[in-house]
Amino acid sequence: MTTTETATTTVGHWINGKHVASASGNTAPVYDPALGVATKQVALANDDEIQAAIGSATAAFPEWSDLSLAKRQAVMFSFREILNRDKAELAEIITSEHGKVIDDALGEIARGQEVVELATNIPSLMKGEFSDQVSTGIDVYSIRQPLGVVGIISPFNFPAMVPLWFLPIAIAAGNTVVLKPSEKDPSAAMWLAEKFQEAGLPDGVFNVLNGDKAAVDGLLTSPDVQSISFVGSTPIAQYVYETGTKHGKRVQALGGAKNHMLVLPDADLDLVADNAINAGFGSAGERCMAISVVVVVEPIADELIAKIAERAATLRIGDGRRGCDMGPLVTEQHRDKVASYIEVAEQDGAVIVVDGRTVRPDGDENGFWLGPTLIDRVPTTSRVYTDEVFGPLLAVVRVESYAEGLALINASPYGNGTAIFTNDGGAARRFQRDVQVGMIGINVPIPVPVAYYSFGGWKNSLFGDHKAYGADGVSFFTRQKAITSRWADPSERGGPSHGGINLGFPSNN
Repeated sequence: MTTTETATTTVGHWINGKHVASASGNTAPVYDPALGVATKQVALANDDEIQAAIGSATAAFPEWSDLSLAKRQAVMFSFREILNRDKAELAEIITSEHGKVIDDALGEIARGQEVVELATNIPSLMKGEFSDQVSTGIDVYSIRQPLGVVGIISPFNFPAMVPLWFLPIAIAAGNTVVLKPSEKDPSAAMWLAEKFQEAGLPDGVFNVLNGDKAAVDGLLTSPDVQSISFVGSTPIAQYVYETGTKHGKRVQALGGAKNHMLVLPDADLDLVADNAINAGFGSAGERCMAISVVVVVEPIADELIAKIAERAATLRIGDGRRGCDMGPLVTEQHRDKVASYIEVAEQDGAVIVVDGRTVRPDGDENGFWLGPTLIDRVPTTSRVYTDEVFGPLLAVVRVESYAEGLALINASPYGNGTAIFTNDGGAARRFQRDVQVGMIGINVPIPVPVAYYSFGGWKNSLFGDHKAYGADGVSFFTRQKAITSRWADPSERGGPSHGGINLGFPSNN
């Protein structure tokens, strides 16, 4: 157990509609990254608490799944209004534990609310199909039904948005949920649970289980949990996928990324520079959709780098509650890890154009600060290029042609997001067809799809057959039944419509 004198509050669990204090005795610190101090502790669940959360969801499932679509839809409408009413409060919570600036936290909430609004349309999303008279007197139709208890394991970088990618659809479809948020910033999940209860969600339908690997493994191995939704690093995503499927679960595990921005010589370099700053340094680079590599087709690299460096120098780094542009990193350990890559780049012969280690923040000196860092001429063999750094480091790789840049992107083991900046529509169309990545932006640096499409990458950025939210989300959280039905015409009782005895395989005629 790690404790500090400043940490006086312990975040427990939300089980069966109420806050539950942990009896495990194990906790971890929750920091305010802008202050550099632990402001509370979070409980790490023991086996009894893991089973209690799963048991609560199991007990709630029969009644909730049997509730009408209209009543489940009404809860989603109510939650949408509450979320919109109190989003400023949630943003403050996110900033206090993650460190991202308030505007960024509000943006996260807005993107999560899109999925809530999608889920308000659950009666339409759950519609099946019907085919009349497929054979004489026989109809075929399909229906969708919920899975049961579903587990969600969410990361630290989006403590509200990522749970909201899954929760609304899972709940509206009739499932019950156990959410395991990141132990680095657990309070947003508890806030969501309270607001769902206010919206009329019955006790036990949504449970929050705080913890570490033991809680994750408890969800992955429990015979009562039918599916797992996960977002995090690739090694853990692979572990979650392999362990969950081994235990008979449906799994969607969204992994890491190394997102490239390909810049062609005809691009608007001011637009490119603005968007490189936005996509590289927003949320201190702690986004799976952040641009971490700018691939520049010569001869424009020097001009573009100068524009990016000029803009980086204007950014105000500091406490997210003070109107700054970029906040701290989430923990001291993570800050130090990201900063170590700058030294790696120097050793590998790259050129440090802007060094974030020298930042003078508008915030407490103990905060976990690292300023925007721009690194030119990064070798593709360097760990700065190959690793998912997950911080405000923007690497520049120079290439001689579109083909060379495309090959570089396609050679990456990741395939989450990418972008091309160009004024050539033909080149953009060619890129969207040829690049081996799941989400593509054309003059858009962070191409996160709107809620009625689906979020997810290719290659080592996604394990499983389903992406998040959209049509894939509805499919993931439901099982389909196909029903073949025959009702004899009462006017022909005992007549030819009964068919008689025939041991041949049935055919449609």
